Amino acid sequence: MLVAYSDRGGRKIAIIMPLFGTLIYTLAFLAVSYFELNIYLLIGSSLLSSLFGGLGTFLGGCFAYIADLCKDDRQKTLRMAGLDMMIGLLSGVASIATGYFLRAAGFNWPFLTSALCQCVIILYAIFILEETVNKVPTDAIILDGTPQRSATKQMLYGVYQMFTGASRRCKTVLLLLILIFTSFSFAYVGGISLMTLYELNEPLCWTEILIGYGSALSTTVFLISFVGVSVFTYCGVPQLLIILMGILSVICGMLLVAFAKTTLIMFLVRVPMLLSIMPFPVLRSMMSKIISKSEQGALFAGLSFLESLTSNVSGAIFNSVYASTVSWFPGFIFLLSAGLCAIPLSLLGVVSLIGVDVAKEDKVPAEQDPVEDENDNSSLLR
Repeated sequence: MLVAYSDRGGRKIAIIMPLFGTLIYTLAFLAVSYFELNIYLLIGSSLLSSLFGGLGTFLGGCFAYIADLCKDDRQKTLRMAGLDMMIGLLSGVASIATGYFLRAAGFNWPFLTSALCQCVIILYAIFILEETVNKVPTDAIILDGTPQRSATKQMLYGVYQMFTGASRRCKTVLLLLILIFTSFSFAYVGGISLMTLYELNEPLCWTEILIGYGSALSTTVFLISFVGVSVFTYCGVPQLLIILMGILSVICGMLLVAFAKTTLIMFLVRVPMLLSIMPFPVLRSMMSKIISKSEQGALFAGLSFLESLTSNVSGAIFNSVYASTVSWFPGFIFLLSAGLCAIPLSLLGVVSLIGVDVAKEDKVPAEQDPVEDENDNSSLLR
C-alpha cells in the first residue's frame, strides 16, 4: 500500500518507512542479545516493524524510483538489472562475511554494525535523496477534487486503473507479463531454495566449507546476468529473447542439478545458470513501459506482493514435495522446477504471437492528454 501511495505521496515514503521498520527489528535483536532479554520480545518487534513495510515495500519503492528517473526504455532496463545485481551480490557477500564476523566478534557487534549502517542510510534517504514525485502526475486520475482529500481512494483507484485504463491488448499483454513473472519466480525460487539441503544430503554430503564456496559462486549469477542484460540490450537483442535465454538457463541448470552426483558436477551446474536472473529486470521494464507515470507505484507494489507471495508459497510446496520424494529420487524436485518453467515459456510464446515489439517501440499519445512529457511511457504494441 505504501508503494501504491507513493504515486501521489512521493517515492521516498516507500523507501524510508521500511528502513525504520528494519532498524526497529535490528535494535530488538541487539537488545535481546546484549541484555539477555526474553526472546518473545522479537515477536512484538516483528509485528511492530511489519507496520512500516518490509523488504518488498522497500524494493517496490526503489524500482518505482528508478522508473521515474529513466528517460528511455533501454536505460530503465539496465538500471533495474543493476539494482537486481547489487541486491544479489551484496546479499551474498553479507551472508558469507557474517559467519566470520560472528566468529571474531560475537553476536552483539554484527547487530550494532547493521543498526549503524541503517541509520546512515536513513539519513541519506531523508536529507540527500531527491524526491521524484514533486506533484501529482499529469496523467493521474483525480477523485473528489484534490488528491490530498482522498489519498486512500486515489491509492486504491490507482491499482484498479492500472488494469482498466489501458486498451484491451495492453491489458492482455500486462496480464501475460505478470503471469510470466509470477510463474517463473515460483519455479526458480522453489528450486533454488532447496539447493543447500540437496547438497547436504547424500550422495554429495557437502561440508560447511563447500556450502560456503557454493554460495559464493552462486552470487556471481547476479553479476553475469547483469552483464548479459547490458550486452544484449546494447546489441539490440529483443527483450523477449533475453527472457527466453534466462528461462532456458534455469531449465538447463535444474536438469543438471537433478542428476548431479559428484562435487565437480554440482559446482559446474552454476555455469548454465549464470543468466538465470535476466528475466526479472527485463519483465519489470516491459511492464513499466505499458503503465502510465501515475501508476508506476501501483505496478511495483503489486509485483513486490506477488514476488513475496510466490516465494513463501513455493518454499512450502517444494519442501513438502522434497520430503515426499527424497527417499526414492532426491533430484525430482529440480526436475519439477525445470518442468514448471514450461508455463512461463508458453506464456512468452503467446506474448510474441500477440505482436509485442520490445526492440522498436512507437510513441503514442495518451487517450486523455494529447501532450505528454518526454518521460512518458511508450506503447509496447504495434
